[in-house]
Amino acid sequence: MTGNTRPLSNLDPAIAARLKRSVDGLIPAIAQQYDTGEVLMLGWMDDEALHRTLTTGRCTYWSRSRQEYWVKGDTSGHAQHVKSVALDCDADTILVKVDQEGPACHTGTRTCFDSDELPLGG
Repeated sequence: MTGNTRPLSNLDPAIAARLKRSVDGLIPAIAQQYDTGEVLMLGWMDDEALHRTLTTGRCTYWSRSRQEYWVKGDTSGHAQHVKSVALDCDADTILVKVDQEGPACHTGTRTCFDSDELPLGG
């Protein structure tokens, strides 16, 4: 990756070997409310963000625009407490079930999918 300043990861090599990453080394990570099934947001993780998420119990993402790690809630106070982490059947998407504090979206809505439902059927 050009301009990549990300550190080497401490992710378990057995997990890392399973992952199918984008050309940028990233994997989409869906955050879902653990008790209601509500889809909250989509973020991006690399191996180190996944390692941090698994070991700290807080969701860590890679910011593509800022080119740095961010822990959900460190700035806003709207933390995501990890309840479980799973890979999809192709190991190219991560599902993180969380207990969300406050809004998940940076716009202040509960989810990032609250405001722009598209019409069906033509």
